[in-house]
Amino acid sequence: MTCLPLDPSDAQAAMQAGARLIDIRGTDEYAREHIPGATNVPLDRIGELGPCPSPVIFHCRSGMRTEANAARLTAATGDAQAFVLTGGIDAWRAARQPTVLDKKQPIEIMRQVQIAAGALVLIGVLLGFLWSPALFGLSAFVGAGLVLAGTTGWCGMAEMLRALPWNRRANV
Repeated sequence: MTCLPLDPSDAQAAMQAGARLIDIRGTDEYAREHIPGATNVPLDRIGELGPCPSPVIFHCRSGMRTEANAARLTAATGDAQAFVLTGGIDAWRAARQPTVLDKKQPIEIMRQVQIAAGALVLIGVLLGFLWSPALFGLSAFVGAGLVLAGTTGWCGMAEMLRALPWNRRANV
């Protein structure tokens, strides 16, 4: 058995008929914006879901995480019928379905990493040209950190950003 795709309107109808909506994004993403009635079970804790008595609809931001992990998600539901919200919360929002948005929550940690890494690379390149070529090393250091994060799944910059005061609120 595999997860069947549902568009936002079909997902809304399934939820009204009793289907359970599971948001597999991280807690920081869920805290910032989520679909009303969704339960947050991050992908790394999906094994804690347990058997489900009713159909389950999984979603992430764009649909890529749910599609890539469809077999794992289906297995986590037990015998329940499993669905994937095609296009994730982005498609839900585009279909003008309601979301709960808390702008007081920080933006997702990976977006913060992208902003910080991009800024550091840009600063390293600019300072390398304007001040000293040795400062190109900053860009190389950030690039090496991103390679490490991609190959190991551990991101030192994300860990540092997570500890900053504005992110403590979303830590659950």
